[in-house]
Amino acid sequence: MSEAAGSRPERRQSARGWRERELGEELPGLSLFVTEALHTRKQALTGESPTEVRTRLHELSNRFRGARAVGIRREPVPAAYRVFFRQIGLDPDVVRTPIEAVMMERMLRGGFATAGLLEDALLIALLDTGVPVWALDARWLDGELGIRVCAEGEPLGRSPAAPALPAGGLVVADASAPLAILFGELAPGHEPGAGTDRVVLFAVQVEGVPSLYVEEALWTCSTTLERR
Repeated sequence: MSEAAGSRPERRQSARGWRERELGEELPGLSLFVTEALHTRKQALTGESPTEVRTRLHELSNRFRGARAVGIRREPVPAAYRVFFRQIGLDPDVVRTPIEAVMMERMLRGGFATAGLLEDALLIALLDTGVPVWALDARWLDGELGIRVCAEGEPLGRSPAAPALPAGGLVVADASAPLAILFGELAPGHEPGAGTDRVVLFAVQVEGVPSLYVEEALWTCSTTLERR
């Protein structure tokens, strides 16, 4: 990712999340990487992105066009996520992997549309590395994040509006509740909002995706939020 104007915060290493023991035996390449970012820009997380972020999205729109956008699924990192989707029972030609989903949007819209500072930061990280990143409001977490299997009827999050989950699905959870469906929706009420100043970012590593790419995705996202 190219440098934007302003100072970059000191680089820090992300932490590995926990993983249910049975998953380690069944899906040994599956890992969760987690880091915390401070929102230090003057723009709200849900507000309009600064000029250099919008410029970066425009540059990426020019990079991913035509044959590159169509053929992204054959590149090593996107291909690894396609393989993992099949391992957990998802057809990647029906339920698109994150990078393929944004490429479809790019082709339909003619470019990557800005959607606010946080969403743009997550998108830039995905486009730079092929690794998807998600964000949670740090204020509502109960302990460390990890990956586990959910129970029948378990609520997604701690909100009164939390939907019930079916048994057996993979979720990203803290010590007391699932907070995201793996590669899916976040728990209602746990998303970062306009007033959020501490964001917990997480990325999912699967077999065939180097740790360096996952670290870089988290770093790209956090520096986009923290650059002054």
